[in-house]
Amino acid sequence: MPRVPVLAAVSAGLYVSWNGPRLISASTRLHGFFVWGLVVYLTEALLFLLTGLQARTILEGLGDIAWPRLILHGAIVSLVVVVTRFVWVYPLSYLPRWLSRAIGFRRPAVPWRASFVIAFTGIRGVVSLAAALSIPLTVASGQPFPERTMVLFLTLCVILATLLGQGSLLPLVIRRLGLAEQGRRERAKDGERTLRARIDAVRAALARLETLIERGTLPADLAGALRSRHEDRLRRLERHRVNDGADAVVKRSGDWERQLIDAERERTQQLHRAGAVSDEARRQIERELDLEEARVAQAGRDPA
Repeated sequence: MPRVPVLAAVSAGLYVSWNGPRLISASTRLHGFFVWGLVVYLTEALLFLLTGLQARTILEGLGDIAWPRLILHGAIVSLVVVVTRFVWVYPLSYLPRWLSRAIGFRRPAVPWRASFVIAFTGIRGVVSLAAALSIPLTVASGQPFPERTMVLFLTLCVILATLLGQGSLLPLVIRRLGLAEQGRRERAKDGERTLRARIDAVRAALARLETLIERGTLPADLAGALRSRHEDRLRRLERHRVNDGADAVVKRSGDWERQLIDAERERTQQLHRAGAVSDEARRQIERELDLEEARVAQAGRDPA
């Protein structure tokens, strides 16, 4: 029976993921990004804080076991964890394609270098730590859980070995495998797709605007302003696509827009100090300016 709520939650999550833009307002999504980012940060910090608080207890619970033996055990377990991921990743990447092409695996096989990086990035952290800390202190009979302290110690060893060891070596591995240039090409290709999608979206907005104008639902002055704004966006996007120095133009444009936003923010602060606007109105204006500044910053990284 416990599986039913889990399946329902997963199904609901998948449905919301596909239909979120229709079901969730923009304001809610913006709040959600900040809230969930904070929740993840606090959860990870709390788990590592608990680990630090338990470190002394763990070390005392190890008893008289010699440190060389503990380090050897930690190294062996860490090695087994790393090798197990390689043993798991490579068959999962290639075996389904070798067995049958009739079940949907029609795409070309993943290059061995990419599979190597996927296997190498099996860095353990919060999830492993949470699983180890979830081990009960006692068993049903009331006796202490056997070797719980050793399990926690070995988990810490695996986290340190993968997080510090593999994590530090990851840039070197990527360069040695020659994947840095491939990553840049994939990023450029993805940027082109994103740019085409934005151009199509702006064209769709202009088409919808023309429909509204034909229906007579928009005043002429407002329709003209909206058309000018979206046509300007379309020109900037298309200029960036042909890459005729648009990167420098967009960067300069972003710098100028930020200066204008700073001017608005400073003037709003002056009006608030003079008592011309309430604190609530000042906060509302600042939020609008913050969102506009975030849009400009995003446009500078990936023009829109």
